[in-house]
Amino acid sequence: MLQALLTEVHPAWHRTAVPGLDDALLARARTSALGRRMLAAWLAEGPGQALLAPGLQDASGLIARWSRPRLDALHRDLGTLAFAPAIRAEIRREPVRRLKAELGTGYLLAIDRSVWDAQVEPALQSRLACELAGALEDGQSSTLSALLARQGEAELQAWAGQREPALAEWARLLGAPSDAPAPHLPEKPVLIVHTHHQSRAIAA
Repeated sequence: MLQALLTEVHPAWHRTAVPGLDDALLARARTSALGRRMLAAWLAEGPGQALLAPGLQDASGLIARWSRPRLDALHRDLGTLAFAPAIRAEIRREPVRRLKAELGTGYLLAIDRSVWDAQVEPALQSRLACELAGALEDGQSSTLSALLARQGEAELQAWAGQREPALAEWARLLGAPSDAPAPHLPEKPVLIVHTHHQSRAIAA
């Protein structure tokens, strides 16, 4: 399990703990029992404190439940919901068609007022609308996906950092350290989306 965990962790996190750690040395450390223990110890003292503190058995369950594809799906849905104010405000035919095609069932999530009323301050509404318009005008699916994923990551970090610190750390460790946009989703809609994805993961 430890080897699987360390393989998924982005190399940049190891390099913050061990300056000068190159790819070859990191690869050898990951395949050595002593090297894996050292890498895990560095994580446990820093960005993986909550993840590794309870012990490897607890971490193993969380990692199995929240694989990278499942976290990607969670991030995308949270990002889609975070952009709901802008998605609902978009009424032009072509942008709406694009959003429905790109988001699939996520479009229904964005317009579902039972999940979130999407009421935000004018300044935030304007920022979200501008960013969404820019992603749509780019014409590339990857641009919109990246925008939603990045915002979704920020929303999960803000919520899980308080409610499920181990999950927050695991999700953060899968990517390189980076600055995140400001989160703005209330707790309840994040909990609804998180519970939905967690239930699917447990049932799988």
